[in-house]
Amino acid sequence: MSTGQTHPGPHPVDDDLVRRLVAGQFPQWAALPVERFASNGTVNAMYRLGDRMVVRLPLIEGGAGDVSREQEWLPRLAPLLPTPIPEVLGAGKPAEGYPWPWSVHRWLVGRHPEEGALRDPELLAGDLARFVAAMRGITLPGAPVAHRGGPLTSLDTSTRAAIGELRGIAQEDVDCDALTAVWDDGLRAPDHEGPPVWLHADLMPGNLLVDGGRLTAVIDFGCMGAGDPACDLFPAWNLLPVGARDVFREALGVDEAAWRRGRARTLSQAVIALPYHRTTNPAMARNARHVIRAVLGEG
Repeated sequence: MSTGQTHPGPHPVDDDLVRRLVAGQFPQWAALPVERFASNGTVNAMYRLGDRMVVRLPLIEGGAGDVSREQEWLPRLAPLLPTPIPEVLGAGKPAEGYPWPWSVHRWLVGRHPEEGALRDPELLAGDLARFVAAMRGITLPGAPVAHRGGPLTSLDTSTRAAIGELRGIAQEDVDCDALTAVWDDGLRAPDHEGPPVWLHADLMPGNLLVDGGRLTAVIDFGCMGAGDPACDLFPAWNLLPVGARDVFREALGVDEAAWRRGRARTLSQAVIALPYHRTTNPAMARNARHVIRAVLGEG
């Protein structure tokens, strides 16, 4: 997603299509009930399949590659991580007029955490740090390039354009000069030294599941791959309050340069998301505003 652009219209998906896809390719599950699962995501549709499974189908062409990537890598990553991740039970193929690959996953228990309403943020920060550290420690060869995992300069044009859009939205009342200063500071930070590391690369609250205040699963690995480790610092600003943010940073041993890059990356994602989603996706717009407040408050 980049500012100034719109996604093509989503491919039509409904309960009947999902039933036909499942019956045609996984007849052992054909008798199970199918029900749309409400989600704030914009790239995939989710359908409960019985009590223990979920069908995940891309709504736009850009999501098709994400599904194929997950089908290839999730089974290889799962044994190496301390936190449950989606288990691919079935790799669906295009059929019934639906043009892209799709997946059946095991259902994972939990709910999405909400910024400002965490039950025990410091324990959650520790859980998140263990997951990120485990991702960084993976040595599987042939990793894809993580989405947004390259140098910050690759995000410069879209980030500045989005800040420019926010200047024109009086209702948001954002200090765009302060946002630009944070972005410039990130660009001045030294680049990551050493080889790229494995990343989830999209640790948004909507891609985390919690139960009893603890992290129970991490989902949606469509952006995963190798890149700058600062990419997986997103929760520091999009979810965790100040004290828990410090726990997260200390547990990962994040140096000043990586912290500045991570803050800038998180800000970039937020300022691009806010003008794009402000009238269409309340959850994403709310989180983008939270990030902006957190980043500027830290400065």
